[in-house]
This record gives sequence, C-alpha cells and structure tokens, in this order.
Amino acid sequence: MSTYRDFTHRGSARATVLRTVGTRERRSHLTAPRVPTVGIDIGGTKVMAGVVDADGNILEKLRTETPDKSKSPQVVEDTITELVLDLSDRHDVHAVGIGAAGWVDADRNRVLFAPHLSWRNEPLRDRLAGRLAVPVLVDNDANAAAWAEWRFGAGRDEDHLVMITLGTGIGGAILEDGQVKRGKFGVAGEFGHMQVVPGGHRCPCGNRGCWEQYSSGNALVREARELAAADSPVAYGIIEHVKGNIGDITGPMITELAREGDAMCIELLQDIGQWLGVGIANLAAALDPSCFVIGGGVSAADDLLIGPARDAFRRHLTGRGYRPEARIARAQLGPEAGMVGAADLARLVARRFRRANRRRVERYERYARYVEARRTTQDSA
Repeated sequence: MSTYRDFTHRGSARATVLRTVGTRERRSHLTAPRVPTVGIDIGGTKVMAGVVDADGNILEKLRTETPDKSKSPQVVEDTITELVLDLSDRHDVHAVGIGAAGWVDADRNRVLFAPHLSWRNEPLRDRLAGRLAVPVLVDNDANAAAWAEWRFGAGRDEDHLVMITLGTGIGGAILEDGQVKRGKFGVAGEFGHMQVVPGGHRCPCGNRGCWEQYSSGNALVREARELAAADSPVAYGIIEHVKGNIGDITGPMITELAREGDAMCIELLQDIGQWLGVGIANLAAALDPSCFVIGGGVSAADDLLIGPARDAFRRHLTGRGYRPEARIARAQLGPEAGMVGAADLARLVARRFRRANRRRVERYERYARYVEARRTTQDSA
C-alpha cells in the first residue's frame, strides 16, 4: 500500500485536497505528477478498474459485473473499494479517478442521476474518499473518455472535439481548447437523451424517443431480439447461433456475426450507424467541432458502424457542400478510454495530495526531531 495512505486525513479535512482544478486543466496536465493512478469506469453492465501511468499506459486492469441496479448504491461503492484496494496491493496508487455513467454535478462530487444505476443525488466522491486513503475525483464517463482521446488517442491536436460513447446507452462530451465543457450545472454533453423520434421508444431516463434508443448497444440488441422473437427468416442465422435462446443475443455477438457476413447483423449495424450519423449532423449544426470521436463498446464494429454514420452525416449536415465537414474517427483507446481518462484526470488532484501529504510528513518529522531533542536534553540534565 502507498506510504501516502498512512498520513492521509479522513473526513472533511480531505475536502480541500480534493477540490477540482476546473478551468486550469489544460495547463495542469502538463505539470501533474508522473505517478500511477487508478481509473474506474462504471457502466450499466460493468465496472472496470485499471492502474494507469502518466503516458496513458495501462499497467494492470480488473473488470467485474456491475451489481444489480435494484440494490443500494452502497453495493456499487463496495465493489469500487474492493477493486481499488486489490490494485493498491500491487501498485503505489496516488489518486483514484471515477468515470460514472450519469450526471455529475459541477463540483464533481455527486452523481445527480444515473439512468442505468440506482444513483440519485449520490455523494460518490465524499463517500469513497471516506473509505479510500487517496484523493478521489469523479466525472462523467464520457468526459473522462474525451479527455483520454484528446491526451493520448484519436483527438490529439484537436482544439474542438466532441466525443460520443456508444455502450449500453449513449454518452457525450465536449472538449474545447483543452478544457472539458461541463456546463453551468455539470451535466453538459448528455447527447444520448436528445429526442430524435417524438413518441418513440421509452428510455430509462423517463422520456420517449431518445437518441440512445436508436443508436446504442441496447438498441442493437433490442432490434435483433425482436426479429428473432418474431421468427423472422432474416434472423435464422442468429437464432441458430444461440440455439433458440433469444436472451443470449448480445451486442458483441451481433458484431462478430456481421464480420462473418450475416446479412441481418450487417443491416442492424447499418441502421444503428445511420441513426448515429443523423445525431452527429445535429451536433455539428449546434457545436461545429473539428472532430467527432466515436468510442464505447459498440464502436468495436468499426467501419460496419462508422461507415454508414459518415454517409448519413453527409446527407443530413446542414449547409452540406458549402461548409467544411468535421472528421469522424473511431476512438483509438476503445472501451478503455473512460478508465484511462479518469485516471489521468485524477493525476491533477494527486499533485495537491502530494503537496498536502508532504507538509504533513514534514510536520511529523519536525515533531519527531523536537521530541528527540527534548529527550536528549533531559538525558543530559
């Protein structure tokens, strides 16, 4: 375990160490301490934790299923704590960054709302900081992924970048001039809950017709299972593949079959990609970035998904033919981008932790010298 852990205060005293760096991110990441940190990516189906060095390299990674969302938030927090302590047994961890699939407040402390988890106004940072003896930083998972792609991946050297993460749902993030744009209340970039089909499919967020209901991992699996349940002739290949167990159909399976040439799976990915392109065109009209980076588990389909997205983007882009088109790129860090970004953002608070800890150590050493001097004086007397 890290020696820093031995000197870390618990409770409110840590709050000053954990304050986020806000608009100083661009400058701070250049001077952040080059120490290993842990990144946690919490999604609707998995919790992934990894130790990441200052160059974005993953030194060790652990993964477990997200505890049942009907259980209390404490269960998820227990899982995070266990993963961090496990990694800390083998690595000198200096801070923990958490990318949460939900709305995180402007102070990056509370998860205000997580559509796929039972978190409602959950003070995640403070709760975990009270259990872990290193600084904790909490951010939206897509913000963390965008940061990672800007620092180490497909978005390097881009001044205006929009990240779209396709997983269980759709996450999003905006990064301009080296700063993540979180909005006044911290919840900017929730593109997945833009309404694209009035009165459409019900979304876990409570609304209907959200973009993520038409271009996400859930949408892909839902469409495949509906066709299989209807015993559609086009679904015979995947029905045979799962031996009639329709509930076994998964997104990675659909991608695998599409790569092998299954016509239905290819068509489903094209449909998802076309909806993706429509949404990107809408975002281009509003934000005009230079680059869109597509990440998350569904992006593993690569050109089977991104090719149709590019085509739909060009067809629906306002002012098409008379304006520059943003570049659309697949995330280079893949589904690990959120974990890497969360860890790298955590390095920004590790510096403050190291300074505060160094002062505590110095005070401890001064006190030890004082006690030793008094003992020596008393012995000589």
